Amino acid sequence: MLDEFSGWVEPTLEENLVRAGFDRRDFLKYCGELAAVFAVGGTALGSATTATAAPTAEVVAKSLGSVTKPVVVWLQLQECTGCMESVLRSGGTTIEEAVLKLLSVEYNELVMPAAGGAANKALDDANAKDHILVVNGSIPTKDGGIYCTINGESAQMILEKSAANASAIIAVGACAVWGSVQASKPYPTGAVGVDSIIKGKPVVNVAGCPPIGEVITATIAYLLTYGEAPKLDSQGRPLFAYDQRIHDSCTRRAHFDAGQYVRTFDDDGARNGWCLYEMGCKGPDTFAPCPIVKWNQGTSWPIGAGHPCLGCTEKNFFDNYTPFYQELPNVGAFGVESTAEKVGWGLVGATVAAVGIHAGVTAAKHAASRKSAEGNEPLQAFGDSERVWLPNPKKVEAETPDAPSADTTSDDSKKAE
Repeated sequence: MLDEFSGWVEPTLEENLVRAGFDRRDFLKYCGELAAVFAVGGTALGSATTATAAPTAEVVAKSLGSVTKPVVVWLQLQECTGCMESVLRSGGTTIEEAVLKLLSVEYNELVMPAAGGAANKALDDANAKDHILVVNGSIPTKDGGIYCTINGESAQMILEKSAANASAIIAVGACAVWGSVQASKPYPTGAVGVDSIIKGKPVVNVAGCPPIGEVITATIAYLLTYGEAPKLDSQGRPLFAYDQRIHDSCTRRAHFDAGQYVRTFDDDGARNGWCLYEMGCKGPDTFAPCPIVKWNQGTSWPIGAGHPCLGCTEKNFFDNYTPFYQELPNVGAFGVESTAEKVGWGLVGATVAAVGIHAGVTAAKHAASRKSAEGNEPLQAFGDSERVWLPNPKKVEAETPDAPSADTTSDDSKKAE
């Protein structure tokens, strides 16, 4: 049926969906899924000055259904196409495909049939209209931007022309948000994110390498539904998707609390689904909805599949978090079965036992997660400041041949203590 879908014919989005053969129940189901994504973080939605409660399916349907034909320009600059692959697999239901088709994506070089002069004309025509600009890929700035050119123009020139008449700009993926691999050491192309080039217009950063497809489509749907950008955190990410740490909603969190860790891949802990923290999981320091929204229509996600989180939604994660399989520094294990270490709580000057501090730190981290663009600075006492990552001192001592072991107590002895 979708192959015969003729695109935008009726005045509104909902009328076009009905024409395509979808009934209102289908549309309400789709809007309910969007509303669920909007409410993932439990954060009030709306503008910075006028917050509203998380919307219902009916509210989303009323606003989204009345949208008239929106024009979208979708640029792909210095990137690998992984983000576009992710959005093409968003949900996979025909109504979502129809909504994407109804967006009137007048330029997307990966999936559009036009090429050469016809493609260039499609971009120029779309840029002349009021449009939503979606960007995949970083922008190289060294050597005049020669590392990514299209039709003889640098990525920066193309971005600036497309942004001129854009009513909203969405940077999709780590490359477009901050540069990703290309912006990591040794940084040969001088790659930067969209908001380093475009000033004076808000840029919504949908972080991830790649982001979850439903988060990409939900961000676009939010702009269409509300006519404005969602509330953003201090890195420009939508709070409805990025206001909680993976650690806070992780399905293996109970094992972290119990001090039960995977220590080698395929050990008994791995087979029993224990916590991957000691395998380098960056979940305690990563803001993303992966445990809730998941991937491939809610089928699974990296930690659920047995692999530690790499922190791909965080800025500079390649430089900050490598080597990926090394334990995060300065994140205490507060498990009830581990030794009750004392932790200095810098914000209140208190020192408490392991279980008590765990509850306090979790609450404070959750509060710290709600950082709006004009709001709170990171809470340094909980490791949210800018950091220079150093090797884990415990592992350095263990790996130094002539150094005495800092702790020769066996794991079983620790549990007995």
